Amino acid sequence: MSKIEEFYEKRYKILLVIPIIMFILGILFMINFYSENGDIMYKDVSLKGGISATVYLDKEVNINEIAESLKNELSINEVLVRSIEGIENEQSGFVVEVGSDKVDDVILQNKLEKILNIKLNDENYFVQVTGSSLGGGFYSQMIKAMIFAFIFMAVVVFITFRSFLPSLYVVLSAFFDIFMTLVVLNILGIEVSTAGITGLLLLIGYSVDTDILLTTRVLKRQEGTIWNRMTSSLKTGLTMTTTAVVAVTVGYFLAKSGVLKEVFLVIIIGLLIDLIATYLMNASLLKWYVNKKEIKNG
Repeated sequence: MSKIEEFYEKRYKILLVIPIIMFILGILFMINFYSENGDIMYKDVSLKGGISATVYLDKEVNINEIAESLKNELSINEVLVRSIEGIENEQSGFVVEVGSDKVDDVILQNKLEKILNIKLNDENYFVQVTGSSLGGGFYSQMIKAMIFAFIFMAVVVFITFRSFLPSLYVVLSAFFDIFMTLVVLNILGIEVSTAGITGLLLLIGYSVDTDILLTTRVLKRQEGTIWNRMTSSLKTGLTMTTTAVVAVTVGYFLAKSGVLKEVFLVIIIGLLIDLIATYLMNASLLKWYVNKKEIKNG
């Protein structure tokens, strides 16, 4: 028995404490977040309603100054301005999001033209208006889609393994991954759009992959020790996750689209958290389950 294996045999229950503490802190944070914001996430105008305008420029501008000027000109605080960067990280424009029904697209365009001292047209300006009821409808539908996707995923897992506790561990690990990703997005102050919800939906599939791989090798394979089967799963899972993280990270820095950047960011955060969910949480629970089963069977 190697030193690493011996260490794990003695301390795998202690390793389980790490995700438990993270989960408890995440719940406390989300309770406080909900009490302050009345929701479980920051939403952009595509989910809460408002105006989103994209301005393309051939020069760099100070987005903080533009944000302050717009707040003063429009007499509202619900203004977000973020930069658009090209492949070489040069600024190619910016996006303005105004979450207020008091401002329409014409007023916003006039104020931007005044601040920038340029004429905006179809070539350098694109605006999208989302009503509050429509945005709220999108949000509720996307949340329902996430819930149904999670439920169907859980059903498939239970049918696959036909054993309650191992199946429950997979579902708990997937929930931990989605939940903690949302916590991190809130900590970073990122406003989630329909693209972000799509990223969370994709993450359900990504997170379940490694958990099913681990559970299948530990429970359904007979050759070698539990440690050997777990390390075999670890090598394959780490290869999959590392490849995905590298590919998505490159895509994040090369993408010009804010939609793609948001999806990529959600997946990057989720994949990193999935390492904790799978190899500290699910693996420790499976080890505990198999040990108790072996003792019971003598």
